[in-house]
Amino acid sequence: MSSLQLLQASPPSLSSTKADNLPLYGLYSCSTMAELKQYHSQIIRLGLSADNDAMGRVIKFCAISKSGDLNYALEVFNEIPHPDAFIYNTIIRGYLQRQLARNCILLFSQMLNKSVSPNKFTYPPLIRACCIDNTIEEGKQIHAQVFKFGFGADGFCLNNLIHMYVNFQSLDQARRVFDNMPQRDVVSWTTLITGYSHWGFVDEAREVFELMPERNSVSWNAMIAAYVQSNHFHEAFSLFNRMRSENVVLDKFVAASMLSACTGLGALEQGKWIHGYIKKSGIELDAKLATTVIDMYCKCGCLEKAFEVFNELPQKGISSWNCMIGGLAMHGKGEAAIELFKEMEKEMVTPDGITFVNVLSACAHSGLVGEGKHYFKYMTEVLGIKPSMEHFGCMVDLLGRAGLLEEARELINEMPVNPDAGVLGALVGACRIHGNTGLGEEIGKKVIELEPHNSGRYVLLANLYASSGRWEDVARVRKLMNDRGVKKAPGFSTIESESGVDEFIAGGRFHPQAKEIYAKVDEILETIRSIGYVPDTDGVLHDIDEEEKENPLYYHSEKLAIAFGLLKTKPGETLRISKNLRICRDCHQASKLISKVYDCEIIIRDRNRFHHFRMGECSCKDYW
Repeated sequence: MSSLQLLQASPPSLSSTKADNLPLYGLYSCSTMAELKQYHSQIIRLGLSADNDAMGRVIKFCAISKSGDLNYALEVFNEIPHPDAFIYNTIIRGYLQRQLARNCILLFSQMLNKSVSPNKFTYPPLIRACCIDNTIEEGKQIHAQVFKFGFGADGFCLNNLIHMYVNFQSLDQARRVFDNMPQRDVVSWTTLITGYSHWGFVDEAREVFELMPERNSVSWNAMIAAYVQSNHFHEAFSLFNRMRSENVVLDKFVAASMLSACTGLGALEQGKWIHGYIKKSGIELDAKLATTVIDMYCKCGCLEKAFEVFNELPQKGISSWNCMIGGLAMHGKGEAAIELFKEMEKEMVTPDGITFVNVLSACAHSGLVGEGKHYFKYMTEVLGIKPSMEHFGCMVDLLGRAGLLEEARELINEMPVNPDAGVLGALVGACRIHGNTGLGEEIGKKVIELEPHNSGRYVLLANLYASSGRWEDVARVRKLMNDRGVKKAPGFSTIESESGVDEFIAGGRFHPQAKEIYAKVDEILETIRSIGYVPDTDGVLHDIDEEEKENPLYYHSEKLAIAFGLLKTKPGETLRISKNLRICRDCHQASKLISKVYDCEIIIRDRNRFHHFRMGECSCKDYW
């Protein structure tokens, strides 16, 4: 029995016990290394320098506390003649906190060589250490050790093994550990569900979810988040509705996942309901959740509500500022974004790289070339922020849209790193707009080689050729796509109605009200023709990626969504539509005229930005 245990088991007197134990009790309230060293010296004077219990407390503070010092912990450790499992475990945890994965494994080997038997607390940090360095072989050996030392039924160890094999992308092995568990808890189930979804096996994740004997909000959120992260937003809504029907309490994590689903589909009314539930049920609107709410309102086309939430925040973190500036940028409100940035600096919030991506994007969408150049220089020369690929992409987009193609090219040539496909693609798009086929062709071919499996890169070059009437080259690019097995992303548009979110594809007739919708489209087209609408067939030939020219021009997905919206809403109500691709020129022109004839606002979010159509005009001022 250690000296500390003797003191605790048979104290000679109350006063001596208090005096001897004061340093040990003091360690519980210790907050700095200076205090720790004072208590440590007192413990040594008490003759407890070889006592594992006393030294274990010293090492715990040094190795694990935020105010600790791991090197000091190691010095103490090296002086202990026979450290026990608790002390080894504590040092391993200290190494893990500092991401020193290899040290964890080496110390474990030392532990075994010293004949110190591990306990069930030894293995979880070791397993996590294997995940950090992706050390598969060591992970398998530690898995064997778990069973060798008799912890094959310990849930904590086994849950960590599932996580480890998921991290290694060894999903079969993770499933084997899961299937052989004598008893599974919520962590076991959700770890496997999250693992399957992380690697793209959403159907397998759903199968596991349905096998769960009991579910709580954590498991529901794991499956809903799996759908959201894989862009299966309709499935997320369906599962969310089932969750509500089973009277499961909605917590902030489920709320955040569903707000992201609303963002993905542009489901504003559903998003408003969730936001209302958050306020009504008293869920804490922390910085992360507040940013998610603001982002939802921005991307569902409701800047007023986004600003309302933003202004009500008692404290605004950098993420909230960035989100609001980014929202203004995507709505084409460049001047307002810059004003908000200035207000942010007045509030003494230091901007970061994301802030400037949003500011430069705002300048690009609004044609603010001078302002964009100023803020790029301010970011690099005044604040010392190293420009990322995204910053260069914004600047190339800004210069290119303004017709400053050579200046954009010079910027690319001066980049300290090789430009990626996004940066070069921005220049190709600008070359198409301004008719510089030679430069566009040169860069477009490079873009394809950088991302040979990205359909958008081929389409960009094909559209450039089409704009110059080079149809043989268009056919050659499309043949190259076919030969390489590259498939184009299908275009679709969504609109929210009382029954949920409806989705449309070009020329699609699967909607239960297809007959009425197509009749409405014909009526709309006939009406806007009377005020000068002429189909832009040239644009159809160009935008071969957006919705194939084989589909009639007037049945593009956004036109179907607008027709459905006019059927389902009262006169003058706002129509909010989301499209996964860039809006074509014909649909853009038609939307302006529809907003004028039907006296309504149409808000369309396409792949790049928002378009607010009102009284025959668009907020982008035809600059997109």
